[in-house]
Amino acid sequence: MNQEYIEIELEEEPIELCKLLKVLDLVEGGGQAKNLITEGYVGVNHEICTIKRKKLYSGDILEFDGEHFQLTLSETAIPAERSASSTQPEPQKNTEQAANAPAKAKRKRVKKPKVDEKTGRRPISFG
Repeated sequence: MNQEYIEIELEEEPIELCKLLKVLDLVEGGGQAKNLITEGYVGVNHEICTIKRKKLYSGDILEFDGEHFQLTLSETAIPAERSASSTQPEPQKNTEQAANAPAKAKRKRVKKPKVDEKTGRRPISFG
């Protein structure tokens, strides 16, 4: 399948998906961008993406409204390193070590009264 890409040149990377849609004037505002992403109308690298603030880098492909955009980096921009979570799968924790590790001491919460006995009102907390 031969698809034609519209090239988008980034001045800096990464850029968040919702911000990119706003910058390209594909949506009227940030709220609309976030709604369209959440509802599954946006694709990144040939997969539906529902992560509103997904970080996009040069080489990524954005799919929206039947159009395909390929992100490139301008000559003056410095390429950013991709985070390890986006390029490599996270190593799994050893379940034996987790089972043998001592349980963390949980802090006991003191329940505060919901209603003051004298006034019948709820206490106000500013902290």
